[in-house]
Amino acid sequence: MSDTTNVLTLEHEILPVLAQRRSPRAYSSKPVPAAVVEQVFTAASSAASCFGEQPWRYILGSQSTSPEAFQKILGGLMEFNQVWAKNAGALAVGVAKLHFSHDNNANGWAKYDVGQATATLAIEATELGLQIHQMAGFSPDALRAAFNIPEGFEPVVVFTLGYPGPASDLPDPLREREEAPRTRKPLAEFLFEGAWPTPAGERYDQATV
Repeated sequence: MSDTTNVLTLEHEILPVLAQRRSPRAYSSKPVPAAVVEQVFTAASSAASCFGEQPWRYILGSQSTSPEAFQKILGGLMEFNQVWAKNAGALAVGVAKLHFSHDNNANGWAKYDVGQATATLAIEATELGLQIHQMAGFSPDALRAAFNIPEGFEPVVVFTLGYPGPASDLPDPLREREEAPRTRKPLAEFLFEGAWPTPAGERYDQATV
C-alpha cells in the first residue's frame, strides 16, 4: 500500500507513486521485514549507470536485525538529524565506487549514478508503503572510520528507510515542516526548449520535501 500522506499536486498528471514519494521525519516503530529490504534494494540494482558499472554500494543498519550498525550510522549523522532519524526502522549509507572496474580510470559519474539508484530505490519503497529521507547532514569521515570504508569509495548520502508515523510524534518545528503543503517549481522555471534563457528570478522556496 502506497503512502498517501501530503501528496504533491502538480500541473500535469504523473504516476501516483511519484507524487506520493516524500521525505518524512516521522517514523513508526514497525520493523522493515528482510524480504521488503531486499526488494527495495533490488530496485536500486535496476538503475542506469555509466558503462553499466553500478558503482553504488550500500551499508544497511536495521534496528531489528543489525542494531550495532544502525547505531554506527546514527552516530555519523549531524545532531539535528539524529533527533528524528533514530526512530526509523533502518538507516543506510550510499557509497560511490570512484573508479571504473574495467580500466581503473576515474568515474566522474559515480555519484550521479548512486543518486539514480537511490532515487529508484525510493520509488520502490513508496510503492510498498515505506518512505526514505535522504540526508546530506552527516560526517563522511565518521562513517568511513566506523565501517572501514576503503580508499576509492566515498560515502555520498545517508537515508532512512521505514514506515511513516504520525507527525504529532515530532517536536513542534519538525511537525510543522512535516505537515506543510509540498510544492514544486512550475515547468516554466526549469524546462527550457531551444535555448538557454535568463530566468526572471530563481525561487528557492519552492522545493519543500
